[in-house]
Amino acid sequence: MNSMVRYTIGLTILAGIFFGCATMPQRANIKDSDRHIETGQIIAGTSGAIVTFDDMITDLANHRVIYVGENHSNVFHHNIQLRILKALHEQSERLTVGMEMFDVTYQSVLDQWTEGHLSQEDFIQQSHWYANWRYDYMLYEKILSYTKDNHIPLIGLNIPFHIPRKIRIGGIDSLLGSDRENLPDNIDTSNPAHKAHIEDIFNQHPFHGDTKFDFFYQAQCVWEDTMASSVARHLGSQQMVILAGNGHIINRFGIPDRAYKRTEVPYRSVYLASAGETIELSYADYIWVTPTMSKRGMR
Repeated sequence: MNSMVRYTIGLTILAGIFFGCATMPQRANIKDSDRHIETGQIIAGTSGAIVTFDDMITDLANHRVIYVGENHSNVFHHNIQLRILKALHEQSERLTVGMEMFDVTYQSVLDQWTEGHLSQEDFIQQSHWYANWRYDYMLYEKILSYTKDNHIPLIGLNIPFHIPRKIRIGGIDSLLGSDRENLPDNIDTSNPAHKAHIEDIFNQHPFHGDTKFDFFYQAQCVWEDTMASSVARHLGSQQMVILAGNGHIINRFGIPDRAYKRTEVPYRSVYLASAGETIELSYADYIWVTPTMSKRGMR
């Protein structure tokens, strides 16, 4: 490739980046309000006041359970998760990281990873990353490498991924014995606000096909309560940072409140909003607005 061709391609890429960014939304809207939150700002959900990163970390460090959400394919969200993780690790060596991205049956693989016994290639293969989670591993590479380099225990929170899919089709009663053994000790389907939120999602998407909403909601609650049970089982006297999709921490009625019922350990939550979203202050203890640039996953 000659220099003129390379130059032309370079200008095209830069123009695409520049004009693409120029048209991207730069703020999030607060529902039923004229107020906007600019990209990069953090607000306290209780008051709506803008806070600094250091102020937020000071508060988070005083709680043993911290939930940090994400849109799975948003690079900025993963960078922020790592920044929060590093800041908390600097203040406490008694730190563990719980992740939605791994199910509980892979705990031995996660232990081998953080103990330094697996290469990245082996870890991807033995955790069946692309069979289970499917998003580009490089979205999470810096977070996972940090846990390995610093020997931070990594906890798989999720139920085996094939089980919620079965529940969505036939309900909990359709599960065979081997699958039923993976269900959490308690499955709470009684929260009307949570149910209304999930029903709204169900009605907005065509992916459910012949799925009945009741089965869909059972699957969601099994998902939430499994991860909450995993948090409770592994918390001990440690401080745990939980990385999970925003849908599992929004309004606290997914994992956070369910884990609290099991542990009675106070927690904090951080919702990572993408610019262009309309948000509510009730979503989390802290809401941090980020750009929308994403790296496409494989799902």
